[in-house]
Amino acid sequence: MTPYEKYRLRIPLRVRWAEVDLQGVVFNGNYLTYCDVCVTEYWRAIGMPYPAAFLEIGSDMFVRKATLEYHAAAVFDDELEVCGRTGRLGRTSLVFQVGMFRRGSTDSALIEGELVYVNVDPSTRATRPLPEALRQRIREFEPRSPEGERAHDAS
Repeated sequence: MTPYEKYRLRIPLRVRWAEVDLQGVVFNGNYLTYCDVCVTEYWRAIGMPYPAAFLEIGSDMFVRKATLEYHAAAVFDDELEVCGRTGRLGRTSLVFQVGMFRRGSTDSALIEGELVYVNVDPSTRATRPLPEALRQRIREFEPRSPEGERAHDAS
């Protein structure tokens, strides 16, 4: 479990009525939407707004794997902090970690997510190494360098 303090990016999000089921609990698929919002804001925060900045360097990113671990439910009108960080950089892929916390209760995440992104050529969709420009932006943004530059490679 990644502690709250390890996340530099923290996005406020209020659970809306359209996102909950009949019990008032966030419908499980919506957590992936929250993850996607977090990743989009992460790219913006490191100065690589998606998709324009990626296309400029001849890259695109595809999700290869998404895993969510549910610890507790978010409910209608909860104020959340959706937090994200790059946990690992591989040769052609990266692992993005997401923690969702109820605002003011940061001892444990409600939901933890791990998304494996693979870098591809936008024209051919063939896997290609992560561009050094992207690696550098991530290293500059993260309070500590992501784990093992080659430790996790999805290709």
